[in-house]
Amino acid sequence: MNKFIFIAVFALIGLACIISCSSSEHKTQSVPRAENTKRQPDNVQHNQVDPDNTPAQKTQTAVPEPNQPVEAKQEPNEPLIIKIEPNETNEPQISKTGQNEPNDSNFPPPADFHEKCAPILTTYVDVAGFVDYQNLKRKRIELRDLLQEFRGLGRDEYESWPKEDKIAFWINAYNTQLLNIIIENYPIESDALTRFFLWHPESVRYIDRKVGGIEKQKFIIMNEEFTLERIERRFLHERFNEPKAFFALFHGGRSGPPLLNKPYYGKTLYQQLENQIKRTLSSSSSFSINTDKNVIYLHPILHPTSWYGRYFLDKYKTDKWFKDQTAEVRAVLNFLTGYLNEQQVNYLKLQNYTVKFSTYDWILNDRK
Repeated sequence: MNKFIFIAVFALIGLACIISCSSSEHKTQSVPRAENTKRQPDNVQHNQVDPDNTPAQKTQTAVPEPNQPVEAKQEPNEPLIIKIEPNETNEPQISKTGQNEPNDSNFPPPADFHEKCAPILTTYVDVAGFVDYQNLKRKRIELRDLLQEFRGLGRDEYESWPKEDKIAFWINAYNTQLLNIIIENYPIESDALTRFFLWHPESVRYIDRKVGGIEKQKFIIMNEEFTLERIERRFLHERFNEPKAFFALFHGGRSGPPLLNKPYYGKTLYQQLENQIKRTLSSSSSFSINTDKNVIYLHPILHPTSWYGRYFLDKYKTDKWFKDQTAEVRAVLNFLTGYLNEQQVNYLKLQNYTVKFSTYDWILNDRK
């Protein structure tokens, strides 16, 4: 009995061993390549290559075909360029203070300043250029107020203007200052001896002699001291080199270019100057040809030494025509050909003649 029990227990133990071995072999065959199913740690991302542990791969550089453009690549530090779409507008930037950027002028238009000369010119100067000095002297407070405007103009405002407005400014300043000089010495005082032998009783030369030279009289513009002579030389000639402007300057006498009864403006400057030149040259004393004597008479302000003739040399010099004349006179004649008819121009270019300058009439352009 005991033997039978021992055999049964031994059989059961053997059966258990067989079952255990079979189960272990089946588990090993059902999980192939266990190393690929191992779970990665939570702090490591999948498919991420560690550059320190991975050997560098060979990269193939693209070589452009011959004559093909190479596409430019933007370097990391290059600025990003943003293109504006067609419907977008590139408006000027306005500062936070509501003022324009420094490149924009914050000053009033220069025409506003030129317009300050209009009341006196339109009221006291007629279309022929004659001046009502008598009434202007009664209202000279208006003229003094205008002079104060020239005195107080800021340099920065003036410098913000275009060239044409600066030229117009100096012409207006010149004419206004001369009006004031005449008003301060009106009516003209003459003496019997000079009236008999030299000058007309109403000659501007009496004022010139009394004040010691009209063109040397000093006045203030933009808090700086000027003279009429300095305006002529420093600005109209040296800085702007515009000889046409000399036809706009008022000299008080009847022979000079007529005083315009309106201010000069930058936008209309050159048209105004053209009109002044044609208006001045329309007088026989300004330009005429005497074919019998072979003499050409020119306006006295075109004289090369005593007036403005030398200032035409820079712009109008020529060696092609008028070879019998001096360089300054050739420049003046070359300038005049732009305002004469074909017959007159041909005479100037082809004939032999003598150039003379008319006598200046210094009688005051007084409208009585």
